[in-house]
Amino acid sequence: MEARDAELRKELDATLQARRELGEEYEPALVDSFLEKVEQRLDPAIDRRVRRQLAEQQMVVARGGRPPGPNPDLGFAERFGFGMISLVLAIPLSAIGAVNAGLSGLFVTWAGIFGVNAVHAARPWPWPRRRGDGDTD
Repeated sequence: MEARDAELRKELDATLQARRELGEEYEPALVDSFLEKVEQRLDPAIDRRVRRQLAEQQMVVARGGRPPGPNPDLGFAERFGFGMISLVLAIPLSAIGAVNAGLSGLFVTWAGIFGVNAVHAARPWPWPRRRGDGDTD
């Protein structure tokens, strides 16, 4: 890996030297050329990593497990946190609505807060957890 770094360092030094010799008008072309060389070196490494991760995920799924990643089930803590944040944000929003539009602004603000929370609460609850995800308990 350090050999690559040394090569890349030489390329950067050569690009900087060419910029000094050619002047600022060639700077965009020199930068683009250097970035293209960096990209050519990164692309194969990134491709290998992506292929390896996909193969690992396919193996996990083939063995009956769940692929790594975010859990689609929302837990109690996530729902509780959403409710608490909406209540905390309700204070300044209520003040803004009441100051700018009076009592009707306050009602509109709270109707919006209620609507957002109602939509969030209408999502299916994760419990009781469904079995059949490869669990044998």
